[in-house]
Amino acid sequence: MATAKSQSALDPAVLDRLSNLSLVARTVVEGFMAGQHRSARLGSSVEFAQHREYVPGDELRKVDWKVYARSDRLVVKQYVEETNLVCHLLLDASESMAYGSLAWTKLDYARWAVAALSHLVIQQRDTAGLVVFDEGFRTKVPPGNGAAQRASILDTLEKTEAKGTTQIGTTIDWVAPKLKSRGIVCIFSDFFDDPALIVAGLRKLAHAGHEPILFQVLDPEELNFDFQALLKLEGLEATGIHRIDPRALRQAYLEEIEAHRRELMRQASLLRIDFVPLTTATGLEASLSTYLAHRTARARGGRRS
Repeated sequence: MATAKSQSALDPAVLDRLSNLSLVARTVVEGFMAGQHRSARLGSSVEFAQHREYVPGDELRKVDWKVYARSDRLVVKQYVEETNLVCHLLLDASESMAYGSLAWTKLDYARWAVAALSHLVIQQRDTAGLVVFDEGFRTKVPPGNGAAQRASILDTLEKTEAKGTTQIGTTIDWVAPKLKSRGIVCIFSDFFDDPALIVAGLRKLAHAGHEPILFQVLDPEELNFDFQALLKLEGLEATGIHRIDPRALRQAYLEEIEAHRRELMRQASLLRIDFVPLTTATGLEASLSTYLAHRTARARGGRRS
């Protein structure tokens, strides 16, 4: 990607010109999203919980100088309400995510979003981890915090390519018991899989004490199917190539994809799981910040009740 000439706008076209994911993350987060996130467990309780490594920006008054005197290691005292939020970021990098009618693909857009959220979480001194998958587990960055953790997540995202078939339901089912730290699980995918299998995996996550959030990333053409000329369509994830008249297929296609989305939304609602629709033509900052603002407002309303 070429270097961006302007960082004033945060639409996908601008993000596509940025030089790397680190710059994308800072551009999306700083000045707009920073400050909207607040760990639900932050506080100032007098009940000591644990130590954690000092990171630049921590208040010096919270440093445990006795530990430093014994071990020459800077650690910060944490209390019960200060236990860090853990955010597990799951990225679908299967072949279907390689589609893009614009200058960027669904995987590009999802990588930008994951980069931005990991930057936001770590900037707030919380903990973030990454799992990249297709038909199964591919790459993992264990949960952590600090500058080194952010660099590791961004480096993994930079190297991620779309390949393999989608088996998101069975992958979530497999991942659920392996996420040792309870927390938020943000899943970025087109969710082109059997809803029943996806829901089975989500139930495992929820029962393990996690809070899943589904971010469905779709290209606008996947929602509109506004093609006119004959098309050569490759079956989902390299299952064959077919020549079709899109006008004859359009209505049935639109009904099918809408039914699939409605079922996912219905099942997510039953499990009290957030379902966040994203399209690759929408500014990333607008998409994420609107959801975060809604989530923050809802949390505040819940605390007042």
